[in-house]
Amino acid sequence: MSKIKVLVVDDSALMRKRIKEMLESDPKIEVIGLARNGEDAIKKAKELSPDVITLDVNMPVMDGLTALKLIVEEEICPVIMVSSLTQKDAEITFKALELGAFDFVPKPGGTISLNIDQIRDDLIRKVKAAVKGKFKTLKRSVDRKKTIKRRITRRKENESGFKAICIGISTGGPKTIFDVLPYLPKDINAAIFLVQHMPPGFTASFAKRLDNYCEIKVKEAEAGDIVEPGICYLGKGGYHLTLFQRLNKDIILRLPTKPEHLFMPSVDVMMDSVVKIFQSNTIGVLMTGMGDDGAEGMVKIKNAGGYTIAESEETAVVFGMPAEAIKRGGADIVLPSYEIANEILRVLEEGW
Repeated sequence: MSKIKVLVVDDSALMRKRIKEMLESDPKIEVIGLARNGEDAIKKAKELSPDVITLDVNMPVMDGLTALKLIVEEEICPVIMVSSLTQKDAEITFKALELGAFDFVPKPGGTISLNIDQIRDDLIRKVKAAVKGKFKTLKRSVDRKKTIKRRITRRKENESGFKAICIGISTGGPKTIFDVLPYLPKDINAAIFLVQHMPPGFTASFAKRLDNYCEIKVKEAEAGDIVEPGICYLGKGGYHLTLFQRLNKDIILRLPTKPEHLFMPSVDVMMDSVVKIFQSNTIGVLMTGMGDDGAEGMVKIKNAGGYTIAESEETAVVFGMPAEAIKRGGADIVLPSYEIANEILRVLEEGW
């Protein structure tokens, strides 16, 4: 089996060297070229035909966003952004994902990251996923979203309670989730709990970005928040998203750091906590992502009498998490991303 060919792009010679060493510590990956800026990256990408490009954001001559646009337009190969953990860089990273980047990995120590070895496993995992995943241009994504038609629903007057919608998503999620959340009405009779695998420092910016595009309110989860319908609580990076019900029946958020898990927040931990309180009034949704986080949670929701939706291979950037839920019998229905919002509204209105 041939090795995965990677082009590493960074304006720092030290970072190029370290990223190359990290990637080549995996016998299935070979770094076939190094580029010092976006212009150099475009030239070498055309010459070397890599399978994946790791792309820095802040570079002289031509920055990462400009280079990304050209790579996506010419459909050269998937791109993984390697960005710094700052508020400004988080916004640029989300812009890159909207433009067509496959995923991102943050440098833990800033632009020149001496402790960059911390991201080794994550970077290798995402490089491998990029090769297996779907390389979609922004135009294709926009064209697909035009087919969405939102059902109209209203909160029923005679209902005293509300339901819960659990959404788990990972690789490809920051773009794919826009196929769902903006199509949920602000008066929806459900609270939404969203776990997007994302490191600390990025979830606050992501929540604000989602809130700007949605009718429902989207906020980064905070410990002590009282759960209300019409609000989407985004799991905070570095913490789990769990619920606790007080004696007065108020449901509040908790953000524990246990149990230890590969992902913080974890979809499984969130779904398990939500279904314990909402039981059969829970809708589970599992979308694009690597691995199996959320698959067991979907099984628990279904077994409790809730309703579960898995994203289909047709639209999943990485058909990992939803495929596992389907394999374990945890999906009541399998749908492309652009049909999920309508299905959520249908079951809220008609029951399941």
